[in-house]
Amino acid sequence: MALVPVFRFVLLFLLAVELELSWGNPEVRALMEVKAALDPEDRILSSWTSEGDPCRGNFEGVACNEHGKVANISLQGKGLTGSISPAVAGLKCLSGLYLHYNAISGKIPREIANLTELSDLYLNVNNLSGSIPVEVGTMTSLQVLQLCYNQLTGSIPTQLGRLKKLSVLALQSNQLSGAIPASLGDLTQLTRLDLSFNRLFGSIPVKLAQIPQLTVLDVRNNSLSGNVPSGLRRLSGGFQYGNNKGLCGVGFALLGVCDSDDPLMPNKPEPFGPDSRGFRPQQIPESANLNSNCNASRCLNSPKSFSGTVIVGIVVVAVGVMVCGLFAFVWYRRRKQKIGSALEVSNSRCSTDQPKEMFRKSASPLISLEYSNGWDPLADGRSGVGFSQEVSQSFRFNLEEVECATQYFSEVNLLGKSNFAATYKGILRDGSIVAIKSINKTSCKTEEAEFLKGLKLLTLLHHENLIALRGFCCSRGRGECFLVYDFVTNGSLLQYLDVKDNAQRVLDWPTRVSIIKGIAKGIHYLHNSRPNKPSIVHQNISAEKILIDQHFAPRLSGSGLHKLLADDVVFSTLKASAAMGYLAPEYTTVGRFTEKSDVYSFGVVIFQILTGKTNVTQLRPGPDSIKLEDTLDENLHGNFSKPEAAKLVGIAMICMSEMANQRPTMEAVLQQLSISC
Repeated sequence: MALVPVFRFVLLFLLAVELELSWGNPEVRALMEVKAALDPEDRILSSWTSEGDPCRGNFEGVACNEHGKVANISLQGKGLTGSISPAVAGLKCLSGLYLHYNAISGKIPREIANLTELSDLYLNVNNLSGSIPVEVGTMTSLQVLQLCYNQLTGSIPTQLGRLKKLSVLALQSNQLSGAIPASLGDLTQLTRLDLSFNRLFGSIPVKLAQIPQLTVLDVRNNSLSGNVPSGLRRLSGGFQYGNNKGLCGVGFALLGVCDSDDPLMPNKPEPFGPDSRGFRPQQIPESANLNSNCNASRCLNSPKSFSGTVIVGIVVVAVGVMVCGLFAFVWYRRRKQKIGSALEVSNSRCSTDQPKEMFRKSASPLISLEYSNGWDPLADGRSGVGFSQEVSQSFRFNLEEVECATQYFSEVNLLGKSNFAATYKGILRDGSIVAIKSINKTSCKTEEAEFLKGLKLLTLLHHENLIALRGFCCSRGRGECFLVYDFVTNGSLLQYLDVKDNAQRVLDWPTRVSIIKGIAKGIHYLHNSRPNKPSIVHQNISAEKILIDQHFAPRLSGSGLHKLLADDVVFSTLKASAAMGYLAPEYTTVGRFTEKSDVYSFGVVIFQILTGKTNVTQLRPGPDSIKLEDTLDENLHGNFSKPEAAKLVGIAMICMSEMANQRPTMEAVLQQLSISC
């Protein structure tokens, strides 16, 4: 009789399997529910359809592992306005969930804790409300937890202290209250903890100062009080504590010494710590599995319970055999009907022994997953080529700043792409607008010393007609280097060429002359050596590389960039230059760049500015080959200075001489332009 319920269970299980087979891929069903919640108007995730296959690129932002299971959802910066569906818990093998920089509202579903494989959870910069689910503390695979810049309330769950793999915990700019749990001090892998701009009170737990890997602790703009643990002095500038009027301590520049007469200061209990008043420490191990209906006498082993155990064991073995056969049947049916992925997947296995880069399109920028043995040229302050710590620190950005500035490299901020780099518009925390160039490590010089030498060179270039490098960030985790430049508002010179129907893009004559002179000054600065700067050949002067600022002054971009790039990447950029006529003729024979090859490119640019045309390859130096009437931009309608125009045409012609030794130096060009060197 005891076996009847078992067979009934098996029949129900078989029925459930048949229903699953008839309903299709369960992960697709989960994704469709997630879509319905995130994008209720179907404006953004229209590529997600119930007939599609998420493992074949049909679902935007979704990537699978080699077992055909959804492993990554990257939808950052897409403008999503819905909520997070509890159905996300159905994606059991999910390791990365990137939903930041959207307008998602509602609560964080508790069911998200069922994602036991999840290592990266990015929900920052949304409109999420409610409390942080305590169940998150069971997500033991988490390495990065980003919940900042939302409207979360309540206290920080003490259960977060169980996330032993956590490296980054970012909770800033919410409405969290209560005390900082001392249990966060158990996160031995934590490198960055940001709790700033909340409503936290109480003291800073001593255990936080004992986290061995911690480099950044930010608790600014809260209501914290009490004695700051002296161990936090080791973080130096990494410990930020401003605007907490109740804090005191020794060795912190902005804090006063604690008043020993104040009974609350020296012995103030740590929040949720063993000495806290009003909190009774748990004596029962967290791993204990207690039954509320179980008393001492009923829980003792008895002969009946022993015999029952034997019977249950026999039943379990029988059921196990049946289930194995059932799985074999299911596997056959799935293969035959080709449901789900075309891969032969294992339904019982999420984790793999393969590196995660096999299936992750967007690995965490703060965790070294893709390049575990790879590239971090500035790690630990190393500087094999005299790259001083002072220069390094003054120019270095951390990856979170770059990520926040670009809204995690959102497509809406993409300014342009080339075969080796992508450039994004960004806004730094101080409100300044920048352009951030992302270069993959595979495009950079393989010799670390050479790469660092090039990076140092870029920090030395300062001139009003060059784009200034504000800083850089080298990420081992992403395998990329990010160069942060001033943003130039009026685009490139290329946008002011071949203008037909847009009068606002037509440059008047004084502006054209001013731009030519500014370019000349910028190139002259590069060519001239100084005590702190060697002479540099730009190698890639073109209308596209000349940017126009808000005052319509030219700013030369890309200066010294070739010093960072691999030779084959530099060579590949020459094809476009050659096609547009910028490449000096002698390069095809000598195969190298000189200052005179820059001069040649400058001559081409002069003709482009004068003619208003991109293609000036038909213009070549000759005594009678060029006439002002046929050369100057017709959009000027005759409004130009003929003597000035004649001088500029003459300078352009001599700069474009076929023989390099017949071209002037940039110093001579400045003298011709009546510009003081």
